[in-house]
Amino acid sequence: MADVLSQQQIDELLNSFSTQGEKAFEEIEDEAEKKIKNYDFKTPKKFTKEKLKIIEGILENYARTLSSYLTGLMRIYCKVEVLQIEEQHYYEFNNALPDYVMMGLIDMGISDEDVLEMSVIMQLSNPITFTIMDRLMGGSGAYTEITRDFTELEVGLMTNVMTSMAELLKEPWGQYIDIDPGLTNVETNSRVMQSIPPDEVIVLGMFEIEIKDVKNTMSICIPAMNLESVMSKFSDKWARNTKRLDPNRENERRQSILDNIKDSGIRIDAVLCETDVDLYDILTLQVDDVIPLNMPIDENVTVKVGGSRWFDGKLGIYNNRKAIKIDNIYKELR
Repeated sequence: MADVLSQQQIDELLNSFSTQGEKAFEEIEDEAEKKIKNYDFKTPKKFTKEKLKIIEGILENYARTLSSYLTGLMRIYCKVEVLQIEEQHYYEFNNALPDYVMMGLIDMGISDEDVLEMSVIMQLSNPITFTIMDRLMGGSGAYTEITRDFTELEVGLMTNVMTSMAELLKEPWGQYIDIDPGLTNVETNSRVMQSIPPDEVIVLGMFEIEIKDVKNTMSICIPAMNLESVMSKFSDKWARNTKRLDPNRENERRQSILDNIKDSGIRIDAVLCETDVDLYDILTLQVDDVIPLNMPIDENVTVKVGGSRWFDGKLGIYNNRKAIKIDNIYKELR
């Protein structure tokens, strides 16, 4: 005979079911909160995920180059990787910075007249800045928390370092547009750096730099308006590179398209002549009236395909039907 549960055992069993249900419901709520992200319709995003992915690829190439540079400069292993790419307002970025921080203004040196001049801001966190300075001045690369402004000697040292870091931007961006970046100004007070209007939309690239036991961030701030102008040139650059690097694939693609459409029907018009006639003359035309054409009788007939002139030839008869013998080809067929 089956055991009979006591009232206490029944209550404990019901309580366990209730607790498990509440936990499951809380987990579902937590997952929903993670997936939901607020969106401000008053300030729509300027860049799609695809465009941000392109920028992320450029910055990842820069991160690898920068990692090699810092490793060689300080003679200790340095790791640089991209944390995130996001779109926000400049004041949001600037307000989050401490009062004293190393910031450099970089002129990208774009030579294309159709593209707006672009200046970006490079910002190094204080732990990374003091670690680099300690190592370059003969230390081990250790960091102790310091809250003060930078001395002239420290600014001069970091100016040389950031000048080289700015020049490293040339290779990653050079795949898409010709630039000659250079450091134009270094500022240690984040509130003074006003090269970008506070309400201006920016694309912020966040990097994580790891030097020995020190791990902190570096950021590159790009104005969205200038970046849109630059990215408008990307597609043309890709097209030229594709044709130059792989002509055989382009020919295969062209031939595949022609094979797919070669059995399609298309309209062909043979135009004897085109002339201008007054509307009154057209309204008063009668049977047996003659319209003179401004064309010699031995002139070739124009043959148009899809509204464009492709051939011309002699008008005649073939198998009791009017026909045209092609004399000249004006559209090169490939």
